[in-house]
Amino acid sequence: MIETLLGGVFGGLLRLAPELIKTFDRGNERKHELAMLGAEMEFARVKGDIAMRQTEASMTITELNTMAEAFKEQSTTAQAAGKFVAALSALVRPLITYAFIGVYFAVKVASYLIALSQGGEWREVLINLWNQDDVTIMFMIISFWFVGRVYERGR
Repeated sequence: MIETLLGGVFGGLLRLAPELIKTFDRGNERKHELAMLGAEMEFARVKGDIAMRQTEASMTITELNTMAEAFKEQSTTAQAAGKFVAALSALVRPLITYAFIGVYFAVKVASYLIALSQGGEWREVLINLWNQDDVTIMFMIISFWFVGRVYERGR
């Protein structure tokens, strides 16, 4: 009798064992699916970043090609018009730079004279007249004429 009772209990337990294994397996499947979904989302994000960078690079290349074509066209047109026009065309950027520096210098001199006429001490006026914005403008001009030219020649 005890054998029958034990057989029934063990038989029932063994019948439930596959169901318990399926339950644990479903939990593992859900964890795996969740992990795969997270990996797919990360992959989609990285793929989007790569596509964005490729688009930006393509736009930059297109912009540079357009500028190169414009410079070639300007050069061809200026040379076709004659040496005087070509020389004048080549002087446009330097003349604009010189004009800007001249006007900038005039404004600084005027500011200096106004500050002196209002009773400022010349040493303090000079120190306050040259600020971070002036340094920034100076370095922009220097980098345009020297660093930019070296970079363009390297290409």
